[in-house]
Amino acid sequence: MLRLSQRSLTVMRCGAAASAPATAVVPMAGYPFGNTAYLTNTRAIHGEVRHHNTDYDNTRIPWDFTTASYEKIHNEILPKFPRGKRMSATIPLLHLAQQQQQGGYIPVTAMYKIAKICEVPPMHVFETVTFYSMFNRHPVGKYHIQFCRTTPCMLCGVDELMERTMHYLNVRMHGTTSDGLITIGEMECLGACVNAPMLVVSDYSKPPRFSYDYVEDLTWDSIKALVENLRGGKPFKIGPQRPDRTCAEPAGGRTSLLFKHPPGPYCRDFDAKQGGE
Repeated sequence: MLRLSQRSLTVMRCGAAASAPATAVVPMAGYPFGNTAYLTNTRAIHGEVRHHNTDYDNTRIPWDFTTASYEKIHNEILPKFPRGKRMSATIPLLHLAQQQQQGGYIPVTAMYKIAKICEVPPMHVFETVTFYSMFNRHPVGKYHIQFCRTTPCMLCGVDELMERTMHYLNVRMHGTTSDGLITIGEMECLGACVNAPMLVVSDYSKPPRFSYDYVEDLTWDSIKALVENLRGGKPFKIGPQRPDRTCAEPAGGRTSLLFKHPPGPYCRDFDAKQGGE
């Protein structure tokens, strides 16, 4: 019965996938590349859920962590997880591999290496990489700009801003500029919805050094300034772009937590003797 159920579920999934449209689009006037904005995550459309051997990513290309990365793995990452539970280290190791890899992506041989370290089947690592949008399966530019595509950002006009950015850089979705500097992509909810629309910039310009910075309250002017700063190698403003706020808060100002100096936090000292004890 269990085998039959699993097989039936597989058939149902395959049937649903086959009959569903590849993507849903909404026409947008005045922008290039088909004048469309994708409403669904386009990782599947661009082949990122399946591995295809390329000259830069195939099982014949050896890959390993650097000595410095191994020191971090054995001294900082793995000690957090007991033996037999190392699968929990999958995501930290994937981040480490992507930061180390020139081009800011995760080769298939790196996934095999991580599976061996975490003592899990390689499929566990493959599934993790293809599920999370912060992991790249193909090389990206020195700066990877990913726009949040979740509901609040979409309602605040992120699709139009993203289309204008692609037009300005002359790239398509998941494309890289001709100089290899900037790649445009998308990201699931970045978690600062009150400051929508927003994007994140992943800096792979100096591996293994890496930074991951939010840029919020987006307007076309702020995006253009960001791009020009990246082109000129200049720092850009991180976080909220509005001058009247410095964190995630309502546009009209805070409605709670109005004190200037928040109390605490206070933590109970369990080692201290309690009165009367």
